[in-house]
Amino acid sequence: MTAATPGSTTETRRPRARKPQGQWLIDGRDPLNDDERIKQEDAGLAVADRIRDIYAVQGFSSIPKEDLAPRFKWVGLYTQRKQNLDGEATNTMTTEELQDTYFMMRIRLDGGICSADQLRTIGRISSEFARGTADFTDRQNIQLHWIRIEDIPEIWDRLAEVGLDTYFGCGDVPRVILGSPVAGIARDEIIDATPAIREIKENLLAREEFSNLPRKFKSAVSGSRRQDVTHEIQDLAFIGSEHPEHGPGFDVWVGGGLSTNPMLSQRLGAWVSIDEVPEVWAGVVRIFRDYGYRRMRNRARLKFLVAEWGVEKFRKVLEEDYLGRPLRDGPEPETWPGYRDHVGVHEQRDGRFYVGVKPTVGHTEGDTLQRLADIAEAHGVTRLRTTPDKELLFLDVEEDAVEPLTAELDRLGLSASPSAFRRDIISCTGLEFCKLALVVTKQRAIRLADELEEQLGDLDVPLKISLNGCPNSCARTQVADIGLKGQIVTTDDGERVEGFQVHLGGAVGMRPDWGRKLRGHKVTSEGLTDYVVRLVENYREGREDGEQFRDWVARAPEEQLQ
Repeated sequence: MTAATPGSTTETRRPRARKPQGQWLIDGRDPLNDDERIKQEDAGLAVADRIRDIYAVQGFSSIPKEDLAPRFKWVGLYTQRKQNLDGEATNTMTTEELQDTYFMMRIRLDGGICSADQLRTIGRISSEFARGTADFTDRQNIQLHWIRIEDIPEIWDRLAEVGLDTYFGCGDVPRVILGSPVAGIARDEIIDATPAIREIKENLLAREEFSNLPRKFKSAVSGSRRQDVTHEIQDLAFIGSEHPEHGPGFDVWVGGGLSTNPMLSQRLGAWVSIDEVPEVWAGVVRIFRDYGYRRMRNRARLKFLVAEWGVEKFRKVLEEDYLGRPLRDGPEPETWPGYRDHVGVHEQRDGRFYVGVKPTVGHTEGDTLQRLADIAEAHGVTRLRTTPDKELLFLDVEEDAVEPLTAELDRLGLSASPSAFRRDIISCTGLEFCKLALVVTKQRAIRLADELEEQLGDLDVPLKISLNGCPNSCARTQVADIGLKGQIVTTDDGERVEGFQVHLGGAVGMRPDWGRKLRGHKVTSEGLTDYVVRLVENYREGREDGEQFRDWVARAPEEQLQ
């Protein structure tokens, strides 16, 4: 028998060697890129001491590049974008050229838990150190801008006095843990998840083993029947579930996430008690740490591992290698059919009330935060909550205080019964501060809400509108009724201007799905209001009785959507 020559049909083909993906338990820990090298050399919170002892004393120019990015993220700090740089600069300038000498600071509020005194402290910090900026985020945090390196130790000390911090606000770490803002008080609650969130925050997060993950890790724990923590797009989520034998507990979901490769999370099919939540949380984070793909950062989120393994293998590895025991099977929870948010006046289980208001796109100011804290205490409220929909809730309101409280909030421009347009609009930070953004979003969204109310009044169904400044979907573009992804567009006259690519009919909750992308359809920022008004009017005229916007979009002819 003669040997096969290269290229002949009889040649034995050897399987191509697998390229290392940076999975620690498969490929070893040798770093495959600079980000991994930097994290291995010094990951964690040690940079906080250098900020206090060196950089705050010597100024911005003393900060080494590898501390500035990525290590500052571990303590909740990003450099913000230089002012007066248009969207074209995002694609033509380096990160170093785009960044300013000021910082965005993310104050962590796990479960959205906040007292009136804490809110007042954040407001004072905003007024004194952040030029009055303050924004509620869709991860229940509060973000400040214009922070100087020289002021950071003082800010941290003031936050610590009221039990707050910025640690793990950003970076390749477990981010803030989302929780139901009405945990422990809602009349229809399945189980209060607060003890589990507290255990994770106080006893697990500080462990060094969780300070170097392949990418960010987003998790949520909610026992609310409303399923109010967007569990479909989290890396890991526990949502309230009644087990027929074991009672109230949690259903476990893994592998969700948006950005440029959106994936919906999947059920593990496992039910856990509240006492098991921290252990299972830690087990999933350890799997991500050990098996997550570290070679390419655009494939380093947990969702890619879950997609490759499948949930059956993921659960098997979790049980056998990380928990050392099987998990109980559990029934799939019923999906909440209505609003998930908490805007309005709602009765608590103790007969008192909670009041939810929403600053437009979560935008507010330091003086306003201080005023809100004063208003809360004047009406007997000490407990406040932030939400994944950028709302602010006032808990434990006595019945006779509801009307005067809502009236005073309304005078501040914070209505407990806003229009559908103001209630459901959301945006990212956008071009004002973000180095990745291509267009202005926050100010444009506020203007859009004002103009829609002026021209259309209100709408009798939910209409979630999302404005995002880049493809990364921080404002959940793909799961909005009207998702608007910022980009530079060319007008008929050849002018390059700010605009948006349009996605329609996305949703989480009932039948979660991605928005319908209108091929080739883009709208300029200046033409945005006219487009949305036209779209809503077409929906009003063409819908059937009780038909939601997303269902109309699915059957509407394309000319009705343009």
